[in-house]
Amino acid sequence: MRKLDQRGVAAIEFCLVAVPLFTLIFAVFDFGRYAITMQSLRALADAGARANIIQCYTPAIIAGTSPSACTNDYLSAVQKQAIAPFLYNTSLGLTPTVTTTAGTSALTVTAKESGFKMLMPIWSTATFNAPSATTTIPF
Repeated sequence: MRKLDQRGVAAIEFCLVAVPLFTLIFAVFDFGRYAITMQSLRALADAGARANIIQCYTPAIIAGTSPSACTNDYLSAVQKQAIAPFLYNTSLGLTPTVTTTAGTSALTVTAKESGFKMLMPIWSTATFNAPSATTTIPF
């Protein structure tokens, strides 16, 4: 019986296994990065709402005036960096915005990350490339 030539079989098997393996590894890395970004945005929105309540809403309500003009961002750049260090280490642009709905007794703070991009083009959708977090606090 003649022995078959087995040279190159390991290379072909590696190619068959490597493509799905590396795709899975990069997908896990990409979604992990997205999860960290979302958690950082949630923490930033929470801290922004808290700072706004303490700095503007509480004195306005104690004075009996309308707090509807309280739409400032009361967090400094150093405080934002301490709250969400991952966003600042990646040099992505961060734009927290504060919006107050007139006629309601709630404060809504939205933190958006406009410069975030997924690494794998498979996930390039509007949902993943523009993460944002919103915190609403009734007062």
